[in-house]
Amino acid sequence: MKKFRKVLDGLTTSSPGGTIGSPSCGSAAGTPTSAPAPREIDIQETLISENFQLCKTVRHGFPYQPTALAFDPVQKLLAIGSRSGGIRILGRPGVDCYCQHESGAAVLQLQFLINEGALVTACADDTLHLWNLRQRRPAVLHSLKFNRERITFCHLPFQSKWLYVGTERGNTHIVNIESFILSGYVIMWNKAIELATKTHPGPVVHLSDSPKDEGKLLIGFESGTIVQWDLRAKKADFRIYYDEAIHSVSWHHEGKQFMCSHSDGSLTLWNLRNTTKPFQVTFPHGKIQKDGRKESCKPILKVEYKTSRNSEPFIIFSGGLSYDKAGRRPTLTIMHGKAITVLEMDYPIVEFLVLCETPYNNEVQDPYAVVVLLEKDLIVVDLTQSNFPVFENPYPMDVHESPVTCTAYFADCPPDIIPILYSIGAKHKKTGYSQKEWPISGGTWMLVDVKNLDCSDTITLQMLYKLKTSKAFEKPKVGDGRAAELVEEDPFAVQMVSWCPQSRIFCVVGISAHIILYRFSKYDANTQIVSLEVRLQCEPEDVISPSENENNPCFTESGSHSPHHQQPVNAGNRTPEGNKDSTPCLKVKERMVRVPPGYQSELVIQLQWIDGEPPQQITSLDINSAYGLLAFGNCNGLAVVDYLQKTILLCMSTLDLYGATDPYQRLTRSPRRNRQSTSELCMRGLSNLYSDSKKRIRTSYQSLTELTDNQQSIDMERSKSPTSGNRHTHSLSNTFAPSRENSFSHSRSSSVSSIDRETKEAITTLQFGESFGRKTDALPTPCLWVGTSLGVALLIPMSIPTDQEERMDEPVAIGPSGGVLMLKGSVLRFGFLDCMGALIQSPYEVWRDLNAAEDPDRPRRRKLVHFSPSSSQDACGDGHLAVVCSERQAKVFLMPSQSCLFVHNITESSFVLRADIVSVYNSACLACFCANGHVMTLRKCTFCAKLSQRHFKTRH
Repeated sequence: MKKFRKVLDGLTTSSPGGTIGSPSCGSAAGTPTSAPAPREIDIQETLISENFQLCKTVRHGFPYQPTALAFDPVQKLLAIGSRSGGIRILGRPGVDCYCQHESGAAVLQLQFLINEGALVTACADDTLHLWNLRQRRPAVLHSLKFNRERITFCHLPFQSKWLYVGTERGNTHIVNIESFILSGYVIMWNKAIELATKTHPGPVVHLSDSPKDEGKLLIGFESGTIVQWDLRAKKADFRIYYDEAIHSVSWHHEGKQFMCSHSDGSLTLWNLRNTTKPFQVTFPHGKIQKDGRKESCKPILKVEYKTSRNSEPFIIFSGGLSYDKAGRRPTLTIMHGKAITVLEMDYPIVEFLVLCETPYNNEVQDPYAVVVLLEKDLIVVDLTQSNFPVFENPYPMDVHESPVTCTAYFADCPPDIIPILYSIGAKHKKTGYSQKEWPISGGTWMLVDVKNLDCSDTITLQMLYKLKTSKAFEKPKVGDGRAAELVEEDPFAVQMVSWCPQSRIFCVVGISAHIILYRFSKYDANTQIVSLEVRLQCEPEDVISPSENENNPCFTESGSHSPHHQQPVNAGNRTPEGNKDSTPCLKVKERMVRVPPGYQSELVIQLQWIDGEPPQQITSLDINSAYGLLAFGNCNGLAVVDYLQKTILLCMSTLDLYGATDPYQRLTRSPRRNRQSTSELCMRGLSNLYSDSKKRIRTSYQSLTELTDNQQSIDMERSKSPTSGNRHTHSLSNTFAPSRENSFSHSRSSSVSSIDRETKEAITTLQFGESFGRKTDALPTPCLWVGTSLGVALLIPMSIPTDQEERMDEPVAIGPSGGVLMLKGSVLRFGFLDCMGALIQSPYEVWRDLNAAEDPDRPRRRKLVHFSPSSSQDACGDGHLAVVCSERQAKVFLMPSQSCLFVHNITESSFVLRADIVSVYNSACLACFCANGHVMTLRKCTFCAKLSQRHFKTRH
């Protein structure tokens, strides 16, 4: 059991009194500012620690190490057991339930109480369990432990109250299914076989009732002995002794014959009129060799003998192949009349079941499908067609069909989005599959019902829709190594996604420094993908490099020393690479393409090669459908794209975003012994930022922030040297003006000191929202919040035309405002609360299908939804609270004054990997996941003195 412990931490400033607005919580520029008294912001807190608990929420993929299979032919539900004691119950697509035995013992066998909503499980710890599947959470009703014998086989006849249990000692016990206790009736092995036979027949491997008489029980022993036991007379009707070990037995529906599979690869057919020898012996895969002998074959592990009303019987079995070829795939063989079909499987066969039209074993079976449980997959074969095609599996069986590189979670989605995604995804049928409906069709697919089937507050992820990003690009030509040089594996691998469920706009970031924007449509269309190329470059002098005085870092004026700038590598010296400059890694399809209903690619944004070096991978992304804007960044800088007008609005290096309000007094750099190219100094994407450079970045963050906190009285404006002044003038000249690729501003400045190797200030998080870009703003306006790897939050205001026609023609004005907030550690997340403590959502556009037929009477117009702060804000005006979370800290700022209300140091021994401001029980909290496996939730309380912390420890 995981241990939970509650921690109540005081959240105050670092001053002894802990009053709001103390010098340790300064403004953006580092100077102390006064903040409203606590009584001015009175937030009612409803969250308590008991509102949180750690539990598994979702499961995905194929059951790990499956062991057993069962099917309810009336309810049409399938159950799969696993070696870890799990049970997966599947119905129609979307009906998926998971149960877990507390003991964790492997599931040996499953038996449905057909049409009764119950399931019997036999586990490796020799315990039987009766599960009730009819209640909200499936649970164990009864358990029965066998202490002296090991369970080997179970059989529960249809509509019977007796469960037959065979053991390793060869005995058969009978359990009352209603009371779930032993009946006291035991068929001892030495009574089942002839008394004169002293050899032990081995474990019980088969139990079944006769189709002619349910009072007759057929018992199969491993050694080859078969006994039909009369339950009423308590004696054997007949005994069969065969010299090959038995693996399985299957009855003909008339009850006059049964078939056995054996360890030598043979099938024997027995007639009850003469049980002295088999009526027929066949080796389905045994060929006659030149010397006249049958070649040896592998065991047939299971056989099913099923009759059909309108055709020959079906004989279906697994195994039985000859030993002549090594490494042959596992097979399922279907014998129908004189035709023999061998189906090769990708993984070993664990179990298979034949699905029949009737649950009664004394009726013509009419099989229609075979369910094959493999070690890593589930296959269903259609028996109604002569070529035996397989059904397309609607369940998410194999999550690693391609390696998982990115995950994202979206809560509170519009209720109509899930059914429409599933319906569109289901129409993308593959060729070669059966055209019939998926035969496992039990249950009702409703969101509430799926949750009701859950046994531990968990649900199973369902495959709703699949999208291949490679379809937006041309196939790379032989010899074109641009993408291959950037990544060693798939150049289309997904690194990041951003989705707006309300507008159904979806963005994908690829490993080849590209972004694809998709729109959702219920109609197919002919479309041409628009392509934008961005030159996002960082000058060599922007790189943070080591100084000779790195052991004694201090703040100095920017113009006091002449900075030594590293010269860029001459592209002319890279003749073989020169032809790659100003080109992206991949080639977008330029022709008109026919796209099916679903997500259709509309825009592709790609970063260009520069100076013979590939572009740096994208580290952050955000979209806003109400604004029609997309922002992304990497270790070089930031770009903002208007995807409605298909133009680039902003493309700047990170340092240029500061303008004249750079919070750091940058140290001049010392000369370097070895000069390197710009790309060699640049990190390869966010993954490197959080791995190889983690230690030095954290050290740099801590030293820089401590220096800032200790010197908040210093005027933090940059010195007005000619160099810095020219750069600032150039940067501000681009403010509030649409930018194109060639409007990249070249910066010239000194750089901050680092204790370790070179690095850059990467853009780590982005978020659009209604906020105050400047301290003087009276009303909230569209803004872009930018977080960097040096713990800086930048505010970029925007001016967006509100009229729909103007929005498509007039430019969007955007530019850095000088608003800067600082934290310890890389910035991870932004969140906004009104002064009543309620979470403020970002605005969005309501979805409209651009491919739908135009109605002249009701033209399609953009419908935007905005969220206004609470009206009860007399005490604090029209402002709001901004929550900023970094690797180390959480800070709350009052906007528009940008006053720091309080700060909380989340962790000192580790660092936060992921964070989000979420709504729980109609109240907002900050959830953090740390690198040491701890999960913490921080509530807002009264935002004056305390912050309650719920602390979990998870397993890695």
